Amino acid sequence: MADDEFTIYDLKVEWLAGDKPCWCGAKTGDHFTLTGENIHFPPGQSWSIYTLAALIPLLPAKQRVTDPNDWMTTDTEIACPDPNCGARFRISQTNKRIFRHSETTAVALHKPKE
Repeated sequence: MADDEFTIYDLKVEWLAGDKPCWCGAKTGDHFTLTGENIHFPPGQSWSIYTLAALIPLLPAKQRVTDPNDWMTTDTEIACPDPNCGARFRISQTNKRIFRHSETTAVALHKPKE
């Protein structure tokens, strides 16, 4: 393993049925994937910008390896931010992907002196 490598997960974010109607037109099973930093939507699917705005802050944290006791590790379902909608979203970690610091930023990696 190179000195500047780190691992993140690819994610699948899936729309789950709720106990109230969905007002944005999404259907159970609609999903997108996050591969590295890129979001991919299946052909013909679209997502509400408001739904994405609620989910996006969670995605970088869900991509990281977390402590087994951290709620970010165990809680995989997120409620829709619209109080009139019963939809939920499942965020699943899929593939592990290795990145290199030197290939993802222009900022030099500063290692602490021992």
